[in-house]
Amino acid sequence: MPSAAVTTSNLNPRSLPRRLKSPAVMSSSSSSSTSIRSSWGWLCWLVRSLAFVAGQEQYTCKAIAIEDEWQGKAWLKHSPKELPMCIDIYDEVGIGGGASGVAGGLLHPYSPKVKLLWRGAECWSESLKLLGIAEATMASKELDSETPDFAETSNRFIVRRRGILRPAISLKHLNILTDNAQKFLPCCKIESLDRDAAQNLVPSLCVPLNLAFYMPEAINVHPQRYLKALLLACEDLAKDLSTSGLNIKELHLHKMSVNNLLELAGDYSAVIVCLGARAGFLPELYEKLPLRTCRGVIAHLQLPDDVSEVYPDHAPSILSDAWLSIQGPRNLQLGSTWEWNSRNYSSDVPSEEASKALQELLPKASAIYPAIKNWAFTGASAGLRAMPPLTPHGSLPLLGCLNDLVGGNHTCKYWLFGGLGSRGLLYHGWLGKLLAQAVLSCNEDLLPSELTSWRNNKDKE
Repeated sequence: MPSAAVTTSNLNPRSLPRRLKSPAVMSSSSSSSTSIRSSWGWLCWLVRSLAFVAGQEQYTCKAIAIEDEWQGKAWLKHSPKELPMCIDIYDEVGIGGGASGVAGGLLHPYSPKVKLLWRGAECWSESLKLLGIAEATMASKELDSETPDFAETSNRFIVRRRGILRPAISLKHLNILTDNAQKFLPCCKIESLDRDAAQNLVPSLCVPLNLAFYMPEAINVHPQRYLKALLLACEDLAKDLSTSGLNIKELHLHKMSVNNLLELAGDYSAVIVCLGARAGFLPELYEKLPLRTCRGVIAHLQLPDDVSEVYPDHAPSILSDAWLSIQGPRNLQLGSTWEWNSRNYSSDVPSEEASKALQELLPKASAIYPAIKNWAFTGASAGLRAMPPLTPHGSLPLLGCLNDLVGGNHTCKYWLFGGLGSRGLLYHGWLGKLLAQAVLSCNEDLLPSELTSWRNNKDKE
């Protein structure tokens, strides 16, 4: 059975043990070379790929040679024994080292104007399923503060369930907001609150128009802990499948980089590119993808010990022109800036950049949460987003086969999972599932046309 890979350091993947033809996945990094960074999509792809294979034993192999491009479900069962499956992840800096790992983590299926996003119901449902997998995996592990990858000083949450509050601050959009708020998902309700009700949730909240929209089921995810837990879930699933008589299932994480797609051509049946903002800088894809880069800086704030009035434990995070992602009664994240066309991939934020970000973010935060003045700045982090073009359905990720862009006659199939922008946490679960099925079936038509239309637009240029 095939495998997936994500790449990072400067070693040649061909130095790895030769494997049966399999799919490979790539994402972005902070080094000067084009490399792979963990994005929301590829971890989901691993879980869904393995799960999909395990549940589809009824498919039999067609009469094709192993050296041929794997087609349809041929790799799932090879008359009568299943082929082994191997997934290789290449990531130079480790899990959650890119923009995904520093995201604010506010998860809900709505736009800033509280409009239900494209396929919001499916995306919301799949995201919750994967979060449940991550939480269950963590609960089953006996982890303590001495475990390096999971050591946390306090509040080791993966999901913080307190809801999200969106005060209305503009008369211009008040009617639109009010109308959109009536069309909520039953599984993620939107409640319209007056000033008193909103301030009962967040006592210091400013509600200038006497109206705020509360999403009680919306959540706050800690992205690094989530990604690490999901990788553990993938590893556990691979082991379970291997020991249940379904032949060999392998999952390997390599801290390596890949400088061009053709490096992987002879080793895998498929390569999935999850490079985030760096996908467009691979030599084979340079200036061929309709992506714009945008650097975002997030400020980390803490309430000093001499301030007794903490953020209420039951209180939600806040969305406005700036968002407040609450990490606990005395810790929050404030974001985010938008620096378009930046090429700065570093998660490190110099003092001058941090100061500029604070000057931009604090006035926006103070307008809705005046008590922010009591909080002290403790640091900042940043990531480079890959922003997709605007479509009639909104800004949607880019998925699809890349063979025509890569060129040449390859037995390996190249696939793109990119352009998740600032909504990777919402989109990654459902779209990762769809992409896994498309790759397994070798059929791009299984993907929604809204996500592959960028290829048609490219052909017209």
